[in-house]
Amino acid sequence: MTPLAGLQLRLQEQLSLLYGEARAADLADQLIAVMDFAPDLVEPLQRQNKWDQGDVMMITYADSIRRRGEKPLRTLRQFCSDHLGDCISWLHILPFYPYTSDDGFAVSDYDAVNPEHGDWHDIEAISADFRLMVDMVINHCSSSHHWFEAFSRNQPPYDNYFVQASPYDDLSQVVRPRTSPLLQAVNTPEGLKHVWCTFSHDQVDLNFANPEVLVEVARILKLYMQHGATIFRLDAIAFLWKEADSNCINLPQTHAIIRLLRLLAEYRHPDAVIITETNIPNRENLSYFGNANEAHLIYNFSFPPLLLHAMLTGNCCYLQHWMMSMPPARNGTTYLNFIASHDGIGLRPAEGLLSDEEIDQVAAAMRSFGGLVSSRTVNQQQSRPYEINIAFYDAMKGTLSGEDGYQFERFICAHAIMLALEGVPSFYVHSLFATCNDTERVEQTGSNRAINRHSWDLEMLEAALQDKQSHHARVFVALQRLIALRAEQNAFHPNATQFTMHLGQALFAFWRQSMDREQSIFCINNITDREQVIPLSALNLIVTDEWRDLISGRHYDEHYGDLVLAPYQTVWISNATDQTAA
Repeated sequence: MTPLAGLQLRLQEQLSLLYGEARAADLADQLIAVMDFAPDLVEPLQRQNKWDQGDVMMITYADSIRRRGEKPLRTLRQFCSDHLGDCISWLHILPFYPYTSDDGFAVSDYDAVNPEHGDWHDIEAISADFRLMVDMVINHCSSSHHWFEAFSRNQPPYDNYFVQASPYDDLSQVVRPRTSPLLQAVNTPEGLKHVWCTFSHDQVDLNFANPEVLVEVARILKLYMQHGATIFRLDAIAFLWKEADSNCINLPQTHAIIRLLRLLAEYRHPDAVIITETNIPNRENLSYFGNANEAHLIYNFSFPPLLLHAMLTGNCCYLQHWMMSMPPARNGTTYLNFIASHDGIGLRPAEGLLSDEEIDQVAAAMRSFGGLVSSRTVNQQQSRPYEINIAFYDAMKGTLSGEDGYQFERFICAHAIMLALEGVPSFYVHSLFATCNDTERVEQTGSNRAINRHSWDLEMLEAALQDKQSHHARVFVALQRLIALRAEQNAFHPNATQFTMHLGQALFAFWRQSMDREQSIFCINNITDREQVIPLSALNLIVTDEWRDLISGRHYDEHYGDLVLAPYQTVWISNATDQTAA
């Protein structure tokens, strides 16, 4: 069987689940035609890791760094080449398309680059320097998109491109991340219609029950690949399929569409990677690995709120329990670890892991540090914290007891933990530079999320990074060093073995071992504002190996005695092998 014939059968299997066997073969042909596969199509390798310990991602908006008189995408490329070439390998540029709201996530034209930011040549130039990750914002599009304008005129084929419902339908089960009304009334030549808007009335949900929408999305996927993207973030994908009398989240049809998109992407480019953005409770999030046939990577959404809780309380018990419950990712899949993002720190993934009271305590602490808290409606009446909006450097100002003098140390400790975990680490641009809360931007936009969406002037940013006394420079230098150390350790491969250690609630500790079993690293983090002392015997260091802390350089010739950790200190104690840093 040729690779093309094999692809067609695999597509038909998924399409049958969505649209029935009678239509599957024809739809598979349409998808293959749209993707324009090469004649020498090669079947992608399965269970292949497309990453290693040298891979680190940065998340940024196209205009997070600006220079007067220059398109931001060109400024971004130059800055990354000058300052980040040895630091990051994957670059996630948040939606750079024309849009009408939500800082890019209400896309008004999937086929274009926002002319204020640059053009496709700029995107291609960036993809030549870094592995480029782009957003597939396919749950919804802007109400100003030409598809929706045509829908409003009842113009085929767009008259069936959007999800419709009746205001008299029972929609009480529908899970939503927003408090705005779900349905929006639209005047059409056929009369009043009500369209589904999971996120806002400017973000109208696409109707994937219509296969023409899926074919359109495949065309968009090919377009982005033609311009150099190889990593695809499926935004808000958990809400994709709507089914009457269901909660309309994580439905089987959504998983089938992810499998289809993965097939199309991998057959088009062997290094293609699918990442699902599913800000939902942990067990549901894990389901997006499928049988290693859906997402290559899933966001570790429970990690940020649990890490934040641990740093605020000096108690890592919840972080430990979560880590022990996480299954090792199979080869060909892994986790995307992050602490901060453009969307803030989601609290839904902490549900069932932290109590409501503990979540409320975290939210109160963040408010005291200048942060904001967004809420969602539960059971159509109760309001609960949904997301913390704060610059992560400000989130590390103190503990539940208030602000203290350990902001820098706490911030670096949190990122040292992220860098050492199983998975690919991802830095939000404002974490790399320790940007503080942008309250002025909140006032200008009226959006809580704007607090962590600052736009740096290039000259001001470079001046801050050159000022060795500034916290921006101190953080950037410290993180660069940790990233460089990580890249040299085989035990930090995203799929290397990981085990949780139990050294008490004040020390979050875990053990990593390289896949060839040559290197072991004990990652021990003091998450408190007090000195912690543990006996070295608790680590069970193998007496025939030489051990040293990769960060401080200290050697442990004696395997007995005490390990003394200053407040928020991290050690990476590794056996000496030819594969570790000199």
